[in-house]
Amino acid sequence: MLPKIMFFFLMCFSLVVVEQNAIAQEAPVAPKEADATPEEVPAPEEEWNPPSPGPITTWTAPLCGRRKFAIQPFFFYNQTRGEFDSKGHYNPLPKGDQEYQFQEQLFVQYGITERLEVDAQTVYQENYIKQGGASAHANGFGDSFLFLRYCALDEKKWFPQLTALLQLKMPTGKYQHEDSEKLGADLMGTGSWDPGFGLILTKKIKPFIFHADVTYSFPQRVRINGVKTWYGNYLNCDVAVEYFLPKGFNLMVEANAFFQGDIKEDGVRIPNSAVKYLIIAPALGWSCDKFQILLGYQRVVMGANTDANDSVVLTCVYTF
Repeated sequence: MLPKIMFFFLMCFSLVVVEQNAIAQEAPVAPKEADATPEEVPAPEEEWNPPSPGPITTWTAPLCGRRKFAIQPFFFYNQTRGEFDSKGHYNPLPKGDQEYQFQEQLFVQYGITERLEVDAQTVYQENYIKQGGASAHANGFGDSFLFLRYCALDEKKWFPQLTALLQLKMPTGKYQHEDSEKLGADLMGTGSWDPGFGLILTKKIKPFIFHADVTYSFPQRVRINGVKTWYGNYLNCDVAVEYFLPKGFNLMVEANAFFQGDIKEDGVRIPNSAVKYLIIAPALGWSCDKFQILLGYQRVVMGANTDANDSVVLTCVYTF
């Protein structure tokens, strides 16, 4: 595990060095005398670039900008209506049972250069479970993330903006030694370090902005209650579109797909333990130059070995 994590941070450091060297080697360009009178020079067409909170889950390729700091809190209310079994069949919760969660996430961005930024995300959650006449409540921090994003290609004509992503999930949430009286509500994380990488695309076609990303992560071995556990590698695929209305409003819809392989315990693969799901989410947003806000609804419409959740999401973005 340690060599792979060291390799991850080495890649992050290399990107920073390459970008800083590129800036240092840029020579100042002397202004060129105009060959035409001001009347003969056509006014440049203003680029259409409306402010937006972006999707809920899908990444956006544009970065926050050099020496700019952006903060984005998320507020989730998650209600579990049932679960999808290993074959993808939906089973509702037994009558009288209840599972719901309040989740607060904080996502921050800092622009190192115009093309390179570092991001971080943490989450605090409150879990409530009522099962067979017993009830439990627990709260605490979940797992956290570090990200490094590099804008490799700018948007040109029909080509989208392309941004590369390196990420690392850190096991900051409780993942073992659960309290039997908590019914599993006190487990907040997986326990594994998960390095990963991905690509992000964004394309503006007025009055729409399209976003897509794909990320691949490979969890490292973790010992959970004495058992050597390997979670399967997992793939996230997200796509979203924003439609912009007058007076700063916009509509958004996105789809989020997740695929993860089987778990191994003490070297033995656990059959039918793979996880997958598909989430559909519509949302309404409003934006100005400094502040953006988005209210959305997420629904897990299909999956395997996963909860069937309905979620209400509120997020806002402020840039300093």
